[in-house]
Amino acid sequence: QVQLVESGGGLVQAGGSLRLSCAASGSIFTNYAMGRFRQAPGKEREFVAGLMWSGGSTYYADSVKGRFTISRDNAKNTLYLQMDSLKPEDTAVYYCAAADGPTARLLLGGNKYGVGYWGKGTLVTVSS
Repeated sequence: QVQLVESGGGLVQAGGSLRLSCAASGSIFTNYAMGRFRQAPGKEREFVAGLMWSGGSTYYADSVKGRFTISRDNAKNTLYLQMDSLKPEDTAVYYCAAADGPTARLLLGGNKYGVGYWGKGTLVTVSS
């Protein structure tokens, strides 16, 4: 069983930066994928970024490429999302997500139905 505890949301002006953290308790194995999804009011939950816990490539939605950076600290079992050049359209609740085994590839492909574990979400508000 994996628990995901999030922190780092808040209010920021357009053009500013925020860093989201997601601390995982339980056992995160090398065949896990972790990532971030977001959900704006009245919209579907959408993929933002992801990576394999074992390392390798990172994956991003087109809307955040070049502005957001996802990374991990294995020793701390923590996932980070550095968000720069924020825009008002980035306003949403951001959810940490994890998936293991064959569903890991679904998460990295942006499929929310591949996610086995969700955090409670943290609100990011970008003012214009």
